[in-house]
Amino acid sequence: MNRVAGKVALVTGAARGQGRSHAVLLAAEGADIIAVDACADIATTEYPLASLADLDETARLVQREGRRVQTVVCDVRDRAGLSAAIDAAVTRLGALDAVIANAGIAPLSGGQSIQAYVDAVDVDLIGTVNTVSACLRHLGAGASIVAIGSLAAFSDTISDRTPGGAGYSFAKKVLAHYVHDLAGQLAAELIRVNAVHPTNCNTDMLHSKPIYEQFLPGVERPTREQAEAAFPAMQAMPIPYVEPSDVSYAVLYLSSDESRYVTGLQMRVDGGAYVKRRPWSA
Repeated sequence: MNRVAGKVALVTGAARGQGRSHAVLLAAEGADIIAVDACADIATTEYPLASLADLDETARLVQREGRRVQTVVCDVRDRAGLSAAIDAAVTRLGALDAVIANAGIAPLSGGQSIQAYVDAVDVDLIGTVNTVSACLRHLGAGASIVAIGSLAAFSDTISDRTPGGAGYSFAKKVLAHYVHDLAGQLAAELIRVNAVHPTNCNTDMLHSKPIYEQFLPGVERPTREQAEAAFPAMQAMPIPYVEPSDVSYAVLYLSSDESRYVTGLQMRVDGGAYVKRRPWSA
């Protein structure tokens, strides 16, 4: 307990799914939370995104842990708006010690226009860059930046059959490179930068028509039952997916002082999906 006691952590995409899980676990371990979410749909995702009611529920769960919370309704694509909102939230809470750049979309449906590619890159990559830009001036020695990536960063075949899938794959690959290089730039300031790369994660994003169609191409109206039977093909371990909490425990470690000398790490929470695909190389 209290592994991040006294810290203030910012989480984007905090209204539900992984983001909510990260926010609530960090709060349970002693952190106050800045919870950011757009609370609006994006047409190319073809599945509903989080709502204001979802963000309010995240805030309620953080408060139930006895921690302070500031909610911010802002799209991570809006750099100026995000910067102003984060400045205000940090002023209210008095500090910023950990940044969890979690917001993401997966607009993977077939038959989409190039807009799906643009949206995936803008949210999944540029949204992270905007978040870091808005937060960096508030961070000092000992602070931590954690970007939530994807197994797609290490695969040439995952999610690349549609414009949105290609954008998602590109965004996650460049995000991994960005984390690596930014870690080198900030090391002298004692600010850590790491990435966590999940495989399938049991969230609303995974349980959506576009994802089901990725795993069952050619199947008309694939069901959750059919998809869950196909999901284990991703991992070396015989599991369909990891839980949001599995990713959150990695986030907690990287946000805590336990990882004070860990930077530039590409941590995979993937049930062996990477080693299943990639041979060992020194």
